[in-house]
Amino acid sequence: MSQLAPHRARKRFGQNFLHDPGVINRIHRAIAPREGQHLVEIGPGQGAITEGLLSSGARLDVVELDHDLHPILQARFGHQPMFALHKGDALKFDFSQLATEGEKLRVVGNLPYNISTPLMFHLLAQAHCISDMHFMLQKEVVQRLAAGAGMNRYGRLGIMVQYYCRVEHLFDVGPGAFSPAPKVDSAIVRLTPHTVLPHPAENVQFLEQVVREAFNQRRKTLRNTLKPLLDADSIADEGLDPTIRPEQVDLAGFVRLANRLARQSTTDKD
Repeated sequence: MSQLAPHRARKRFGQNFLHDPGVINRIHRAIAPREGQHLVEIGPGQGAITEGLLSSGARLDVVELDHDLHPILQARFGHQPMFALHKGDALKFDFSQLATEGEKLRVVGNLPYNISTPLMFHLLAQAHCISDMHFMLQKEVVQRLAAGAGMNRYGRLGIMVQYYCRVEHLFDVGPGAFSPAPKVDSAIVRLTPHTVLPHPAENVQFLEQVVREAFNQRRKTLRNTLKPLLDADSIADEGLDPTIRPEQVDLAGFVRLANRLARQSTTDKD
């Protein structure tokens, strides 16, 4: 068999390949894959995490965009019956097609920083067929995902992801674990979609609108930043002080405001 040429990380794909065995083992322990489960790995790269996932006996689909990596992955794992390679862009991939009726997928990925946020929301739109997600992300992004009201990094991203999921910041990973080494620290996060939403919005688009408007000018008061949508009396009627800043409002408070806006919009149409 001919020897495959070594693959060089591509900047345009945001590739940083994980090579530290200690970090790889810690990721496997966090995921704890088991036989009979169905895993999906996004951006497997050269297969650093892939090997351990397959050795669990779980079924594994991988989605890889870089066509130069396809022969490397196929040569390493293609002979294994529980392995399937999908060539394409994860941002456009229909993950629900992989789940048989009633089955839940477990999603894993060392995500390129430049697509991590849109990719998470793409997956959350398919959360009905996902049991959990484990991602390697920029540490600052994980801090934003996990932050609660009143915390420094609390904002739009964390609120909208926490609406759909329980967020756990598992552990941090230094630049030396990768080749090439990124300029920032990374972290592993676990996202577990809620089976029942703890604070359901009447219309999630109104929640997105309220949160976006609130954090467009996060140093202003709630009354000022939400002025285009809700007046101070409406905010107060939902049990919130109109003079506080957006970062002091928890998820439940933003949902109440969104539901208020949804009711107002219905009244305005009548």
